[in-house]
Amino acid sequence: MPRKKKTVSFTERMLKLYRSGLPKKLPPPADIDELLSLDDRVKQILGIVNRKHNNLRMLFFVMYDIEDNRVRNQVVKYLLKKGCSRIQKSIFLCDAEHAVYAQIKDDLVAVQECYENHDSIILVPISTDYLQAMRIIGKNVDIDIILKNKNTLFF
Repeated sequence: MPRKKKTVSFTERMLKLYRSGLPKKLPPPADIDELLSLDDRVKQILGIVNRKHNNLRMLFFVMYDIEDNRVRNQVVKYLLKKGCSRIQKSIFLCDAEHAVYAQIKDDLVAVQECYENHDSIILVPISTDYLQAMRIIGKNVDIDIILKNKNTLFF
């Protein structure tokens, strides 16, 4: 009879990682730090913006500055597993139920408290209106045309 695999929570896994005594700086796995193209990330954001939203769901950003590669990689995997979309290397956008937001917040607080660090993690709830008012500066992406904003002035 096969044994049932015990599921370990994100927080427990992070505690085990720190108790293992592995070296502090490991190179990040290639797939964790790779980003989609800017156009694909914009399409992801627009997909979230254009969804029907109700009071059971909320939009929020998760932003972090985490020094330790192992912790950062685990946080990235965790956020992706929770349905967050990576829009920059250290910024995720999520459209989830309030309970998922609370769970992500609680888990990240627990990880932050389990070891000595100078890291910061910021969760920012945002309204759809503010997200639609977003502007991308840098790469040549015409966000106004994509969002169908008709009253854009160019100087």
